[in-house]
Amino acid sequence: MANSYDLIVLGSGPGGYVAAIRAAQLGLKTAIVERENLGGICLNWGCIPTKALLRSAEIYHYMQHAKDYGLAAEKISADLEAVVKRSRGVAKQLNQGVTHLMKKNKITVHMGDGKLTGKGKLSVTKDGKTEELTAKDIIIATGARARDLPFAPADGKRIWTYRTAMTPPEMPKKLLVIGSGAIGIEFASFYNDMGCDVTVVEMMDRIVPVEDAEVSAFLEKSLTKQGMTIHTSAGLEKLENTGKGVKAAIKGKDGKVTTSEFTHAIVAIGIVPNTEDIGLEALGIKTDRGHIVTNGKCQTSAANIYAIGDVTQPPWLAHKASHEGVIAVEAIAGGHPHEMDPLNIPGCTYCHPQIASVGLTEAKAKEAGYELKVGNFPFIGNGKAIALGEAEGFIKTVFDAKTGELLGAHMIGAEVTELIQGYTVGKTLETTEEELGNTVFPHPTLSEMMHESVLSAYGKALHI
Repeated sequence: MANSYDLIVLGSGPGGYVAAIRAAQLGLKTAIVERENLGGICLNWGCIPTKALLRSAEIYHYMQHAKDYGLAAEKISADLEAVVKRSRGVAKQLNQGVTHLMKKNKITVHMGDGKLTGKGKLSVTKDGKTEELTAKDIIIATGARARDLPFAPADGKRIWTYRTAMTPPEMPKKLLVIGSGAIGIEFASFYNDMGCDVTVVEMMDRIVPVEDAEVSAFLEKSLTKQGMTIHTSAGLEKLENTGKGVKAAIKGKDGKVTTSEFTHAIVAIGIVPNTEDIGLEALGIKTDRGHIVTNGKCQTSAANIYAIGDVTQPPWLAHKASHEGVIAVEAIAGGHPHEMDPLNIPGCTYCHPQIASVGLTEAKAKEAGYELKVGNFPFIGNGKAIALGEAEGFIKTVFDAKTGELLGAHMIGAEVTELIQGYTVGKTLETTEEELGNTVFPHPTLSEMMHESVLSAYGKALHI
C-alpha cells in the first residue's frame, strides 16, 4: 500500500527529522508528518534564527567598542529590518537543507495535521482533505509552544512570545522580559545589545535558576553592568496592553507592588507540550502535566508508540531530542541503544556573556551526598581571553572527592558554548580528574582554562 510504512514520525523538528533519517539509514520505509515547516520550531523559529540575531547584536557590540581594539568605527547604527531579514534567511537555508535530506534519504513527507486514530494508524488532514497512513511503529515528536500568562495572553503587538520577538514589527524602546530562563535571557541580551532599555522579572531568587548559583550571580552582575534592570524573587501581578505600550504591576521581594510602563513585553515563562488533538486518548498514552511519559528507550505506555523531544520530560533541548530520535529508531530496528542519561546532556545559553553547563551543580551534588572537590579558574588568568579582550568569566568543575569522577562543569564567558563539549565527552567516558589533569591542552586557547579548573580543584592550578 502506498501509505503503509515501517515507521511514521509525527513532527519534523530536530528530533523528528533526525529520527526519520536514522530510520531510513537502517532500511525502514519511513514517512514524516509536518503541519507547518520542515525543521520544526527550533530550526525555523527557535535555536537557529535566534543565534543569527544574537550574532548581529554581538557584531554591533564589538563595533561600538572598536576603540578597545585600537580600531575606529564611526556613525555606527543598527538596521533592525536587515538584522531580522538575515535571521530569516538563515532559517530558510536550513529549512531547504532538511527538505533536501528528506529527498536524499527517500523519506516521504506528508504535510498536514497528524492524529493517531488507532494502533498503527494515523490520519493527516490538510485543506479539509484527510488521508490515512499506517505503520508498524510511530514516533511522536510534536514539540511544544510558548506558555502564555493566563491573565495576559500574547497579542503579537505589545505582548510577545519568542516568535514575535524574532520578527519584531518595531524596535522596543523599553522592554520587559518576563522569565529569565534561556529564552528570556537570550532575548534580553539581544535587545539590550541593540540599544533597548531592558528590565527582567524572575520569580525565583536568581536569574537562570537551573544553572550553578555562582554562574547566576556572575551573570546578574554582568547584565546589570551592561545596563539591564533585574528583579528576582519578583512576581508579575498584572500586565495590560494600553495600546501605546504595556503597564506592568510587579511585586518585589519586599512584598511591595510597583507599576511601571514599557513599550513591549516578552513572555518567556516556559513551554506547553503539543499533545492536544493528536489522538493520545485513543491509545491510552500516559502523560504527566501534559508531557508524554516515556522510558529510557523513548517508549510510551502504548505498544509500538514512541515519543521524543519537548513533548516528553525535560530537559527540553534540541540536541536531546535528536539523540532521543536515534535511540528510539535503533530500538525500533531491534538494536540495543544506550539509554539517555540526563546528566550527560549539556545546556547552552547564548546571552552575553555566554553560559554552558553539564552535569550536577555544586548544590545538587551536595544534596546527592557527594563529598566534593571544586575547581574554579577565571578568564582573567588566560592569555587567549586577554588577547581577545574577553577577560570576563570563569570555569568551574565539580568532582567526587572519593573517586575523582567529574560530576559537573559550569562556565560563563566568551565561547563557552563551544568549550563545554570537552567536559561532556569526558563525562560520557566517565573520566576522572587524573585523566583530565594528564590531558595536554593547546596553547594559547580558551580551553586551557578547562585544564586549570581541574587542577584548581586539587590545589594544582598553575596560573592563579
